[in-house]
Amino acid sequence: MFGKEGNMYWLSKKTTKIVMILPALLLFTLYIIVPIFIMAYYSFCDYTGIGNPVFVGVQNYQHLIKDKFFFSSLKNTIIILLMIMLLVLPFSFLLSLKLNQAFKGNGLIKAFNFSPFVIAPILVGLIWYFILDPSIGLINNLLSLFKLDQLKQQWIGGKTLTPYSVAVVYLWQVLGYYTTIFLAGLKGISQDYYEAAAIDGASYWQKVFYITIPMLRETIVIIVVLLITGGFKIFETVQQLTGGGPNHLSDVLVTYMYHTTFTTSRYGYGMAIASISAVFSFACAVIYLFINKKSIKESN
Repeated sequence: MFGKEGNMYWLSKKTTKIVMILPALLLFTLYIIVPIFIMAYYSFCDYTGIGNPVFVGVQNYQHLIKDKFFFSSLKNTIIILLMIMLLVLPFSFLLSLKLNQAFKGNGLIKAFNFSPFVIAPILVGLIWYFILDPSIGLINNLLSLFKLDQLKQQWIGGKTLTPYSVAVVYLWQVLGYYTTIFLAGLKGISQDYYEAAAIDGASYWQKVFYITIPMLRETIVIIVVLLITGGFKIFETVQQLTGGGPNHLSDVLVTYMYHTTFTTSRYGYGMAIASISAVFSFACAVIYLFINKKSIKESN
């Protein structure tokens, strides 16, 4: 009763499990669930941060439909989301395949690859500001130095290229993080599968497509969901690179929400933007999980 079996029995009791989970559940409720309800409530109010909020129903959401800056921010957010899917997912996977092999300098490359992820996002934006800025940025100055002025672009702050530049900056920042997740997944695949495939004469890429990728299905699901939620939360990089300018043309949903809430003190309208952003993020994640689950059932 009081030996090892007794301790294990105590740990397996339902009451013990509830007590152990309760602190995490309380923190999750306090910092995630409660703020969501507060955000939803204020999105139906006219509130400036001073005095009491005035309930206005769906007026804030009706105004969103007519707000061209909101749709511009939404478009930029979607472009960034699509770009990071097209860039981060394949690049991190291919890099993990290479780093999963033993070669000289492997550990050093892993460290350098992961290092941008530990840099504060606001500093990442500052670093890339001095690279991408059309006037003082490194890229355009190098193009001028080599007499290639015709190739100079307004990489940030313009009408077109800012979301694409932000996606590249995000790739640089998080590549090591997602590569590490893929590496962890690769380490969990038994070498027996590859040895059996080699005996059958499978090539390297046949092993990748028919063994590695199917075995990493759960890892890919996790990474895609993280990329979706991360794409909707990019704030510091855009804020540091352009501040949403000129005239909100380079804003994303988060930066436009921040400007609306804290610069113009339209808290209710800002919470409406935040609510739409949260709904889009949740919907994209759920749709992807549903499609993935359906494909698994069909393949089985």
